Amino acid sequence: MTTLIRWDPFREMASLQNDMSRLMNGVLGTANGNGDTRTWIPPVDVWETDDEVVYALDLPGMTEDDVSVELEDGTLTISGMRERKDEVSKEGLYRYERRFGSFSRTIGLPQGVTDGSVKADYKNGVLEVRVTKPEQPKPRRIQVGGGQQATIEGKSAQK
Repeated sequence: MTTLIRWDPFREMASLQNDMSRLMNGVLGTANGNGDTRTWIPPVDVWETDDEVVYALDLPGMTEDDVSVELEDGTLTISGMRERKDEVSKEGLYRYERRFGSFSRTIGLPQGVTDGSVKADYKNGVLEVRVTKPEQPKPRRIQVGGGQQATIEGKSAQK
């Protein structure tokens, strides 16, 4: 029996991005002697409500003290450090797949975001950063001429 699976280009792009991140971390990352890299990129979900933009990052095994959220010049930087616990039994460990070490994610925010409009909450291994949308300037109508006749005067350039 053949099973048809609908092609989802966004799922393919996310998978490609994940594979490329792993490749670049493997090539450019700092190895600790056994091939493991010391950097990782936590996944982030982004969604929008009427009043705010929400960024959610999975940071399992970390505490609030391990995570830093900074806002500077309209850029949100989330960084941190996850330590690897070396608890290997006598049977041995066959594979390390969970990432550890330092990470940093930088996200551009809309113009007009201030320090007071960013709130972060960390619960059950998920960091949620809520950014209140800045109020957009509303268009206003400008009366041309103001209802009065304007006189334009000039001089001739002839000599």
